[in-house]
Order: sequence, then C-alpha cells, then structure tokens
Amino acid sequence: MTTVISTEDLAHREAIRDCLFRYARGIDRADEDALKSAYWPGAWDQHGATSGPVEDFYDRVRGAWARGARNIHHITNILIEFRGSGSAAVESYFHALQRGVGPDGINRQAMLSGRYCDLFERRSGEWRIAHRVVVYDWVEPQAVPETSEIDRFGPRQPIGGVFPDDPVYKIGA
Repeated sequence: MTTVISTEDLAHREAIRDCLFRYARGIDRADEDALKSAYWPGAWDQHGATSGPVEDFYDRVRGAWARGARNIHHITNILIEFRGSGSAAVESYFHALQRGVGPDGINRQAMLSGRYCDLFERRSGEWRIAHRVVVYDWVEPQAVPETSEIDRFGPRQPIGGVFPDDPVYKIGA
C-alpha cells in the first residue's frame, strides 16, 4: 500500500516538529520566549509536579532556572495523527538529563525518559501545544558530579550555557 502525503501535510508536520524542538531549546537554554512559543496561552500542562495551566509550569521552570538548573532534552520518535485541519494528536519520546538544586536546597541529578502526549492546535496558521501530558517511562537518579564543569569538560569548549550567552544565539551575529 502506497500512501501519498501532500506538500501541505509535510509542511504541517514540520511545523509541529519545529515547535517540539523550540520547547527543548527553551527549557534547556533557559530561553523563556522559546519555551512560551511552544504552547498556546492558557494551555494545559501535566508535567510531573505541576498539573494545570501552562503558566504554573512556567513559574516552576523560572524557579529552577534561578537555581542554576542544567537540562538536556532529546526529542525523537515523533508520531503525528491529524484530527481534522486544526488539531493533531502527537506522541513524541524524550530523553532528558537534569541536574539542579531543588526548592528544598538539595542538589540532584537524574536521567529521565518518557513521552510527551500532546494535543496540538493550529490557530491563525500556527501549530502549538494546547494540552500536554508528560508520561514517565524511565527515571534513574544519578550521583551529582563533585568536580566543576570546567574540570570535567577540559578542552571540550565551549560549554553549553543559557540565553543569551549560549553559542547558538551568536550564529550569524
């Protein structure tokens, strides 16, 4: 069986993927504008310790960023099922490495894997997340490194940073 995918369908799929990748950049680089560009205002986000309006999630993330959180998210296996012209059910797998001081003052590190189960909506030609449920399939606490990043990375420079100092924001500047 051959399935023909239209150019328009491919463009919509790419816009959804781009949105997912903006989310990863936003959360990892402490880039609030990039993070917010992935969700519609008033979207619902069930994300571990936060379940409610996405604005609650933003508050929690701002607190983590202020405490110097370190995140790396990889998003893969993106399955997109269109539900008419204005919505799509999207399942994408994530792998995340996270380190940071929690609100309780304890420094932790973990490797997480799971899935983002998203309802995307298309409004005024733009795709964004309207409803997200984060499903955790794997979590592994890890020991927090005792040495500094400079010592661990050695000659592997530059080390990733946050907005606006990370090298990605200097491309073409």
